[in-house]
Amino acid sequence: QAAPAQAAPAQAAPPATTTTSTPPASPARDQEPKPRLSPAVRRLVEEHGVDLSQLQGSGGGGRITRDDVLAFLERRDRRAPAAPAAAAQPATAPPPAAEPPEPGRATPATDGREELLPLSTMRRSIAEHMVRSVTTAPHAWTLVEVDVTELVGYREAEKEGFRQRHGVALTYLPFVIQVVCDALRAHPHLNATWTDEGILVKHYINMGIAVAVPDGLLVPVIHAADQLGFADLARAIDDLSSRARTKRLRPEDVQGGTFTLNNTGANGSIASGPIINQPQAAILTTERITKRPVVVGEDGIAVRPIMNMCMSFDHRVIDGKTAGDFVNFVKDALERWTPASIRM
Repeated sequence: QAAPAQAAPAQAAPPATTTTSTPPASPARDQEPKPRLSPAVRRLVEEHGVDLSQLQGSGGGGRITRDDVLAFLERRDRRAPAAPAAAAQPATAPPPAAEPPEPGRATPATDGREELLPLSTMRRSIAEHMVRSVTTAPHAWTLVEVDVTELVGYREAEKEGFRQRHGVALTYLPFVIQVVCDALRAHPHLNATWTDEGILVKHYINMGIAVAVPDGLLVPVIHAADQLGFADLARAIDDLSSRARTKRLRPEDVQGGTFTLNNTGANGSIASGPIINQPQAAILTTERITKRPVVVGEDGIAVRPIMNMCMSFDHRVIDGKTAGDFVNFVKDALERWTPASIRM
């Protein structure tokens, strides 16, 4: 850097009559018009302290654009001198921190406390499908309690005879499927798919039933479930569940579902928030039936078998009222159920 200027020698005091005057400003500079800038460009100029006289506008009439300012800043940064070298680190400087592991990659401990299990094809497929579902559809949930007194009593009384007559177990699922098919006909938006062109409503019902298997979950499909009688539904459930657990499902057995049922109550669950089976609009779970005190009549208390029903739905396709109307249709039908409700 240049040395600081030396102080000038002392001067004699000027005569009292001496006056000073400021030279007139350059007329050309006073009359030079200020460049017109948009608010965004002016803000950018002020933030970076840009001298407008160094810019050549490329816009109409020589107007300075945002790109002009950004290009100038880039050139200025390239010309900027390098920062002074940092002071030498002491010999005792700590070692640099280890780089974090890459996302999605695991590094198990080498002392045997951790184990990395390889992903099966099914596990990887489930993971991809679930992530795609929750990132595609805005999930919303609803839950209702269902008094299944009549249904429980009928099944207990009839399950042995039903097995003898039809060769399969009498579960709660065929009862629920028949009622849900009625509800889907009354509320077809639940039997639909979202598309960018519109909501695609299906006028046929292919019921997916979630089946737990040792290494994951499968959803075989009962095609035209609304066209099957009660005994045929029970046989279809038994057949698909058995073949799912023994890995004998055909590709067509897991394709074309329009709605899914999941009996999470079989695992002891009393409430759940299932993930929608894309590209369907909803999934319904039936939970564990438990005895609970309920109000009957005006002031009476009774112990009744109660089942929670939980539904996840795609909020792009339906709203809360439609979802509530649907689950309450199913609830009312199950609570009013009688043996005459069965369609054999």
